[in-house]
Formats: sequence, C-alpha cells, structure tokens
Amino acid sequence: MEESTSKEKVLKKIRDALIEKTEPPYPIIDMEAPLYVPMTESLDVTFATELVKVSGKFGYYESEDEFLTFLQTYILEQDWPVIYCYDYQLQNLLRQGGIPFESDPEKLTDMKLGITRCEYLVARLGTVMVSSRVSPGRKMSVFPETHLVVAYTSQLVPDLKDAFRNLRKKYEDDFPSVITLVTGPSRTADIEKTLVLGAHGPKELYVFLIEDRVQEHE
Repeated sequence: MEESTSKEKVLKKIRDALIEKTEPPYPIIDMEAPLYVPMTESLDVTFATELVKVSGKFGYYESEDEFLTFLQTYILEQDWPVIYCYDYQLQNLLRQGGIPFESDPEKLTDMKLGITRCEYLVARLGTVMVSSRVSPGRKMSVFPETHLVVAYTSQLVPDLKDAFRNLRKKYEDDFPSVITLVTGPSRTADIEKTLVLGAHGPKELYVFLIEDRVQEHE
C-alpha cells in the first residue's frame, strides 16, 4: 500500500539518521557559566543608571536629615499635593522633617502622591521590590500618579536572586503573600505601539536612596 510504503520511507530515514553521527549544528552552551557579565560599577551607581534608563528618577542622600531638607524644598518647587503615607515608620520620618501627610485609608484611591518603603533595590535591573509585608503593600504602586520610594543603601542587592534569598532569610516561615517588582513608571504600548506611561499605575517613580552605612548585603 502507498501509505505503508511512505511510512517505511520515513522510518528508514530516521534509522539512518540515528546511525550516522553528525556534529551538533550549534555551539555547546556552558550551562554552568554566569548568565550576566560582572558589574563594573558600585551597586548604587548601577541601580541609578538602570533606573534612569526606564524613566525612573533617582536621588542620593548621605543622611535622613539631608533627604528631608531636599524633600521639603522639592515639594514646594514641584507644587506637589499632600503626600499619602500609610507607613508608620515613614510617618515618623516625615514628622521629623515637618512634612505634612495624609494617612486616611478611605482617601488612598484619590491621592495623587504616595510614599513607601521597599524590601530591596535590585541594582542590575533598576528594580524596586515591594511586598505585602511593607505597609501598605502594593497599593501605593497602583493608585497614586506619583510613587515615591524611600530606601537605604543596605537594601541594595546585585541581582534578583539575592533579593529573594534575603527575603527567605528575613521572613523564614512567614513569607509575604504578595511580592511586586517595580521597574520604572507603569507603561504600555498595546495601543498602536505607542508608549503610554501611567496606564496601569503611577506615571512617575522616584527612588530616594539614603546612606545608612550598613553593609549587610555585601
């Protein structure tokens, strides 16, 4: 039968191919080799560079006092509205600088400007890692048009794997239920391939990095 003959021809080609050894057409990949090239700059410089590439904004401060002085002035220059802050630790910091804030949960969805802490800053990606364990979770990276992140140099890590490793060590058996990676302002190009910022979250992302001289993530 014609069908049987065609089938036999195919099977014969397969048998012949298995008998004849040929060199692989592509180079053998070393699966143990590092995926990324080593970073040549310090973690803070690398993070700032990558953050700016994705339209984020970066500021570095040698102390909390220096940061608060900057923030007071910048709020006036930008004519920013009242900052929404639901994080008790940051509320104390803002009070220290005499910076007014709103913390009513009912007003969160109407706020234009929100400030949070984070878990880690991933230097190689310019990414901010937040979790449900850092108040108010991921809400602040969704509702306000402008998201301000306050972080410390001890929270800088080289790669994503380092951030997850530190999270496991930090929370052990009480791991956060939600982990969010924020890389620059929210963006989409779904409509006619035109890039639009703020489509699914904040239009602006600011990361304020404060020197705390703790080298626990080296």
